[in-house]
Amino acid sequence: MHGPPRPTPGLHGTGSLPVRGTRAPKLDLDRRRDMPELPEVETTVRGLARYLEGERIARIAVNRPDLRRPFPPGLVQAMTGATVTAMGRRAKYGLIHTDREQTMIFHLGMSGRWRIEPETLEKHDHLVIETGSGHVLALNDARRFGSVDLVDTKLLDQWPPFAAMGPEPLGDELTPQHLAQALRHRIAPIKQMLLDQRIVAGLGNIYVCEALHRAHIRPDKEAGRVSKAALGRLVPAIKQVLSESIEAGGSTIRDYAQPSGELGYFAASWRVYGREGDACPCGGTVQRFVQGGRSTFWCRKCQK
Repeated sequence: MHGPPRPTPGLHGTGSLPVRGTRAPKLDLDRRRDMPELPEVETTVRGLARYLEGERIARIAVNRPDLRRPFPPGLVQAMTGATVTAMGRRAKYGLIHTDREQTMIFHLGMSGRWRIEPETLEKHDHLVIETGSGHVLALNDARRFGSVDLVDTKLLDQWPPFAAMGPEPLGDELTPQHLAQALRHRIAPIKQMLLDQRIVAGLGNIYVCEALHRAHIRPDKEAGRVSKAALGRLVPAIKQVLSESIEAGGSTIRDYAQPSGELGYFAASWRVYGREGDACPCGGTVQRFVQGGRSTFWCRKCQK
């Protein structure tokens, strides 16, 4: 089995690279709290799949006892010798399915990233996988806010973090009808409701701001008062902004980089996030205020 070209190892970004002719967004005051969001995780999973799907795990090393919580006690034994049958994602979690009917679940936390074919291992490479064909993949997490779990594949939907989640935003289950039912009589702001993982799984601050702007909805509008017509605009806006970001490789927040080491470029396409004081395409001005401790960016003129 021939592997993909070996990327330049160890590269990672601390900010976004703007497309030529496009000014990068200003540094957000919340940036210290941002973490890889759904498109970054999806990009990571797709990158890892090129090296892991169909591969036998020859060796797995755990180089410390824990990240945000302890590594599963049987992880090394369960994964060594197993074959990766598929890769997947649920919300902001990556899934590595094996032929032993077990799934390793990883969360990147705030600074986690996978390094592929590193020339040397680093201090914060806390979990290392070697495949039968010789690929080496290291889960690097300097701040250790990420996590690794091991769950029986048939019980994934019952795993507590997944059991309470709403539908995937890119799936067919996210519809205007679902949102209308979930938001009925809710007086909390629509932005806060969209960040509730029980309503929609995996949406984060950046993409909620961007989707609400595209759908022309005020972020502070009572969720239960958002019209059916507006929800009809919101659902495709959510799917569009996430799909565009995945295509661009994510937004490259803090220490995030794709497994290949390449930077994501979607930050250069943000229309409102991080652009306080900039002109909106409608002729208004992007403004910022704080909701639930997070920065919200919007345009008063086109978001009603």
